Amino acid sequence: MTNPADHPFVQAVKPLIDAMGGQMVAPDLAEGDDVVLTWEGQDRVAVRLPHLSDSLDHILAELQRRHGVPLADLDRKTKQSVVRILESRGAFSVRHGVETVAGALGVSRFTVYNYLNRENASRDAKPQVEGE
Repeated sequence: MTNPADHPFVQAVKPLIDAMGGQMVAPDLAEGDDVVLTWEGQDRVAVRLPHLSDSLDHILAELQRRHGVPLADLDRKTKQSVVRILESRGAFSVRHGVETVAGALGVSRFTVYNYLNRENASRDAKPQVEGE
């Protein structure tokens, strides 16, 4: 019998599940909030979604992997870019999000707020195109 994890559909969704910090489990082991994915009429895999607090840690780890160095070792411009990415992904709506990000970047909370304020100020300064 083939391993259900070897199914092409499961292999296709695995990068997405990994990127969001989810865990794949067998469909028959699915619990309350797990999402069962069905393909061609058969349950193929269940996805156990991460808790929000775990999601931020996972996103930070993924950004570190992407950059290839600890986030604290990035230059200021790249740290600002990381903060923009994290803001767009809702990182600062999580309790202690600013503190967690500041620790990962090796900067103060004040610096993270400055990065956020700078980004918001530049966005607000852009002229609006009619119809937007």
